[in-house]
Amino acid sequence: MAARVLLRRSLAGASAVPRLPPSAGLALRGLVSSASRPREDSWLKSLFVRKVDPRKDAHSNLLAKRETSSLYKLQIHNVKPECLEAYNKICQEVLPKIHEEKHYPCALVGTWNTWYGEQDQAVHLWRYEGGYPALNEVMSKLRQNKEFTEFRKERGNMLLSRKNQLLLEFSFWNEPVPREGPNIYELRSYQLRPGTMIEWGNYWARAIRFRQDNNEAVGGFFSQIGQLYMVHHLWAYKDLQTREDIRNAAWHKPGWDELVYYTVPLIQEMESRIMIPLKISPLQ
Repeated sequence: MAARVLLRRSLAGASAVPRLPPSAGLALRGLVSSASRPREDSWLKSLFVRKVDPRKDAHSNLLAKRETSSLYKLQIHNVKPECLEAYNKICQEVLPKIHEEKHYPCALVGTWNTWYGEQDQAVHLWRYEGGYPALNEVMSKLRQNKEFTEFRKERGNMLLSRKNQLLLEFSFWNEPVPREGPNIYELRSYQLRPGTMIEWGNYWARAIRFRQDNNEAVGGFFSQIGQLYMVHHLWAYKDLQTREDIRNAAWHKPGWDELVYYTVPLIQEMESRIMIPLKISPLQ
């Protein structure tokens, strides 16, 4: 008798389903609907977003210009406020000599002081024509250049910090060539989410067409060494109001808003610098 009672209780316990409070039902329905929503969203997005095919190659081979083997170096120097004038003076004395020296396979693309953004800051952009071998050749020759070593020592005493990046240029962007001024320059820097560089390139290959009417596009680059998944877009404008007018005009062009919509989620962080070229800068 006791055995039969125990058996009935154990069977009842195994088959019983615990009762859930009413709120739990809502939560379960929410889980079901939220689980199905990503599938719906991804299906809708597939109608509008150009898919990025899986690749088995480096970003540099897929996105960089194949007809050139140029490597770029971006230098950013934070200068002691009381030393900025002296810093600019020695840079304007020494940098043109490197730029004009035929035995150095490099060229100064542009040199600026930051106007809006981080203050007391200098930005230099160099091109090494021949890639990494050209960079190594220039660095080796500069180590033997007494004037340059003295310049570096004097410059070092004026700095709070410095950093650099080695960059390649996007194949679909304009070539950064010397231009007459006066202009202001904007360097827009984007820290992308890892794994999204190809996507960014696909979208901006279309987006750059919307920003060519006023010759404002100077160059577009992505990092190879230094802070990775960094993109830099360099723009030139007559003044701040012209910049505002040109950027606002882009929103009236069909398709620009869609491209912005799909590129924004790729960005982790972004920064804008408004820069004034030094007198020696090829980009004026």
